[in-house]
Amino acid sequence: MKQRFNPNDLEELTSNAKQIQDYVLKEILTLNANTEYLQRFLHESSDKELFKKNVPVVSYDDVRPYIERVANGEPSNVISGKPITGFIRSSGTSGGKQKIFPVNNKFFEDTEIIYSLRSSIISKHIEGVKNGKALTFYFARGQSTTPSGLYVASGITSYLLSDYFKNRPSNCFTSPDEVTLCPDNKQALYCHLLCGLVQRDQVVSVTATFGSILVGAITFLENHWKEMCSNIRTGHVSDWITDLICRDAVTNILGGPNSELADFIEVECREKSWEASETLFGINMNPLCKPQDVSYTFLPNFSYFEFLSADEGNKGEIVDLVNVKLGCYYEPLVTNYYGLHRYKMGDILQVSGFYNSAPQFSLPGHYVFYWELKGKNIDDIVTLDKKVMVECCCVMEESFDVMYRKNRRKDGSIRALEIRVVQQGTFESVMDYFISKGASPSQYKTPLCINSPEVLAILEDTVLARFFSDKSPPI
Repeated sequence: MKQRFNPNDLEELTSNAKQIQDYVLKEILTLNANTEYLQRFLHESSDKELFKKNVPVVSYDDVRPYIERVANGEPSNVISGKPITGFIRSSGTSGGKQKIFPVNNKFFEDTEIIYSLRSSIISKHIEGVKNGKALTFYFARGQSTTPSGLYVASGITSYLLSDYFKNRPSNCFTSPDEVTLCPDNKQALYCHLLCGLVQRDQVVSVTATFGSILVGAITFLENHWKEMCSNIRTGHVSDWITDLICRDAVTNILGGPNSELADFIEVECREKSWEASETLFGINMNPLCKPQDVSYTFLPNFSYFEFLSADEGNKGEIVDLVNVKLGCYYEPLVTNYYGLHRYKMGDILQVSGFYNSAPQFSLPGHYVFYWELKGKNIDDIVTLDKKVMVECCCVMEESFDVMYRKNRRKDGSIRALEIRVVQQGTFESVMDYFISKGASPSQYKTPLCINSPEVLAILEDTVLARFFSDKSPPI
């Protein structure tokens, strides 16, 4: 059953972060004491100090053999004291390779806790948000199966396909589940928007897992609003929506012809502009803040967190959640209920404040370069060599001025430079966008810096792989 939370629960969690973290670690170590992985280091002990002394800090390459053994059919107790029920697939944009991580039902329970906490926080800042519906852009991507018969899917897809989502106690979304679970993402997006327009008077929030999805949805609406108005006017869903289950559900939402609503939406959509104003690590306590001011309060009840110092003077020092220092930079280490122990996340975070005794973190900025790579011949497929691409990142950083190199190397106030490789033809699509907005084809120059959300969405939709510099540049 979905767990309900109110602000008092959040106050208790963040005020007792140390005690909760100690409890979580002891519970994880007790639960996984007899696993093959932990027995090598702890011999069934659940002692915190022994854990810190004996269990190594690891990267994905270190734990991949254990994960793959379970995926290939060996028992869950290779890494987990509870049965592994599936695997979460990472996006694969970091370094060009996807990773899979084991999960069990606690993952879904924690997901629901996050959603409940988030709802409570938003309700504190926005009056009446619980009295309406959310136009929510959730999409269930395809899932695959491992040799063991367990599924592999993205985190959001795993939740959407689970009984936890199916049996949730209330439905506050404008879209029926048949739309969310539609395997064709274009049909799903069209139907999400159509259902939201039909129920416009009930919509109090618009939600997506990433901001870029919202940008893409707005662009899609700009291109399809006339067709949607026609659907509303006639009470008939467009013929190209061929998923019959989805189609029937949306037809039921339409409820027949509605010329008055179609006319109203047409007037609004003919305007040229409109104004409007998490991992299972933590939550943004101030949802109305500016994007550049976002920080996340780490909650102590999901996993056991340690932090590897990234500051030059204390590099390599590991501290607990409640012992991080304001303004300092750290790489999170995660010990969870599903078989990861002291796993390096690979991200550098800066401590931006505290909420009671729970620290708040922000992501330091970094330079991102979009590269479109072409082969010698037009039909050549470019093979991305991770070692070469990482070296490209490092060479670029070394070419920057001394102030950049100092900030990168000494205080970590700038994160590692990133190259995102995009599909061939992407920069042509960017040019087409600017021309469609009135730029002259004869005077168009590829922009050196992008701040347009629409152009960023074009670039992000075609990213094939991401690479980061793996060392700080010399001063």
